[in-house]
Amino acid sequence: MKIALGADHAGFPLKEVLSRRLAEAGHEVLDQGTDSTAAVDYPDFAAKVARAVVSKTAERGIVVCGSGVGATVAANKIPGARAGLCHDTFSAHQGVEDDDVNVLCLGARVIGENLAFEIVDVWLAARFSNAERHLRRRDKVIALEKGHF
Repeated sequence: MKIALGADHAGFPLKEVLSRRLAEAGHEVLDQGTDSTAAVDYPDFAAKVARAVVSKTAERGIVVCGSGVGATVAANKIPGARAGLCHDTFSAHQGVEDDDVNVLCLGARVIGENLAFEIVDVWLAARFSNAERHLRRRDKVIALEKGHF
């Protein structure tokens, strides 16, 4: 799978290990920055990742910041991005299966590497259910984006 991966300075160390882990698992990683722990602004990287997913340059995206909260807020401002903050495996798979989450946000200061790996693995394996109720709800979210609901 082609995955856009980005982080701010707080998420940079976790982004680097995730990048290696994803590549070792056979995924193509599109690095959206940052490239160091020098202070930067999370919206810049959340937007890059979300735009890569929406434009279909990547199938899914992952953004890492300190808490994951800011990245989630920023990524969800890009029309077509459905970003979810997940710090557990249930939310990770349920977010895709029920809500069609296409951008995963993680907090590097909240979870460790091993849990991050588990969350990412579960999230990448999950597929949207296409159940009528989930389609209806996703369509309402899309309508909200367009100001129609």
